[in-house]
Amino acid sequence: MPYRKNEELPDRVRLHLPVHAQTIFREAFNHAYERYADPNKRHYGGGRDAAAHRVAWAAVKRSYRKDGDYWVPLNGG
Repeated sequence: MPYRKNEELPDRVRLHLPVHAQTIFREAFNHAYERYADPNKRHYGGGRDAAAHRVAWAAVKRSYRKDGDYWVPLNGG
């Protein structure tokens, strides 16, 4: 299901990612959730939620990396 605000994100996202990364995750998830409504458009097994989560994590990893227990911006800022 799409998320209207960051506060609705799963704990594993909301409690571990910086706010900006949460927004990236939420927007990517919502877009992918709509994009992959048709099962024929999913490249891997699993349902619509699983596909949207894969896309959302990939979007976060384009801007953030995990450094120990923390997610930090790739640009170092």
